[in-house]
Amino acid sequence: MDVELYNTLTRKKEKFVPIKKGKVGMYSCGPTVYWYQHIGNFRSMLLADFIKRALSYNDLKVNHIMNFTDVDDKTIKGSQKEGLSLKKLTSKYEDIFVQDMDSLNIIKPKFLRATDNIEEMVKIIKVLIKKGIAYKSDDGIYFSISKSKNYGGIAGLHKITNTKERIRKDEYDKDNAQDFALWKFYSNEDGDVFWDTEIGKGRPGWHIECSAMSISALGEHFDIHTGGLDLVFPHHTNEIAQSEGYSGEKFVNYWVHGGMLNLKEGKMSKSLGNIYTIADLKKEGFIPLHYRYLCLQTHYRKPLEFSLESLTAAKNAYEKIERKIIRLRKEKNPGNTDVEDLRNEFLDAINDDLNLPKALDVFWSVMEEGNMESKTRLSLLEDFDCVLGLGIKDMKEKKIVIPKDVLALLEERQKARKNKMFAEADAIRDKIKEKGFVIEDLGKDGPELRPI
Repeated sequence: MDVELYNTLTRKKEKFVPIKKGKVGMYSCGPTVYWYQHIGNFRSMLLADFIKRALSYNDLKVNHIMNFTDVDDKTIKGSQKEGLSLKKLTSKYEDIFVQDMDSLNIIKPKFLRATDNIEEMVKIIKVLIKKGIAYKSDDGIYFSISKSKNYGGIAGLHKITNTKERIRKDEYDKDNAQDFALWKFYSNEDGDVFWDTEIGKGRPGWHIECSAMSISALGEHFDIHTGGLDLVFPHHTNEIAQSEGYSGEKFVNYWVHGGMLNLKEGKMSKSLGNIYTIADLKKEGFIPLHYRYLCLQTHYRKPLEFSLESLTAAKNAYEKIERKIIRLRKEKNPGNTDVEDLRNEFLDAINDDLNLPKALDVFWSVMEEGNMESKTRLSLLEDFDCVLGLGIKDMKEKKIVIPKDVLALLEERQKARKNKMFAEADAIRDKIKEKGFVIEDLGKDGPELRPI
């Protein structure tokens, strides 16, 4: 079956055709490691993981690269604020990020650090200067956007023919197209962060870092580049301009961007002080996989409104899956074993621009299917989970110690129900809940107690 992805570059859904048959080169913009990543950042990381899993499910071998931005305006300011060297600060937050990725069941990509790729950046900048696309100023080396063919095409910007404005900052206003810094000559505000190079003493600008790392790992022309919608301009716009200016050929075939994660009141960001980290979710009583499930419920290109209420609903659904999987491992009913149609339905969903909500519906239809052989059903769910990544194979029954007084209350409730004393049975259910347990009635299998 053909895989189709929405390409931001062309603004339409396209059949995915890899440059090399059976192999995919994919680059994802990773974290700037100066602080904790919030769950909005992790929605982008999950998108990359879902794409990689879906392509692998289609028997494609994916070479997935992700960067650590470990030198830029934010990391330098962060190291000065925390009183740590740049290396100590970035290593600290790299480790936290990787732990958070593991907790979300994200398959780790190959990580590259900006500070390990300075030579590649210098090489690219030298070529851009030689071609007349970049120029030296008193404070750095800048990319001339007026010399770039089709600058801003991915962002829908009009062709810019002339500009004398330039900007040294890594990030700037969304509609403010200006010549941007490729290399920043040393200034006192950078402290001891600099490199002595052929193009001068200083440090790289943010945008050149991703071009250098992706080209060094995947070549000058590769298949897929992912990131959040907020990176289309200026970051990805500038990546395309400098990369294609350097190589003279197309940089990336498919650009895949994920929608924003918002709160009811608007954007989630560190500057607004309204963010949630993975650690924050744990403090609220959730596990990271509850958040992964929440992200599966909304198509990746749509905005996702986050609240603790929506996460609670995702948690309840995830726990229901867990209980059903544990029961399936115990069941031994024969039933129907024909699963080809269901497998194709799932494949159709993920191959249609990664329609994970539809794929999740197929997953649930198998979960609720009572006529299918239990072993086959479980095997199919585990197969689907190669893409969903909910950890089905790790869902095992946990030993729960139920206090004697709770068991006694459960027995009382069963007697009350048998005698059709439903009000009394409901009151006993409430008492059991106060003691930290809920009852799930399983029909012929009787009631089941589980901790809240």
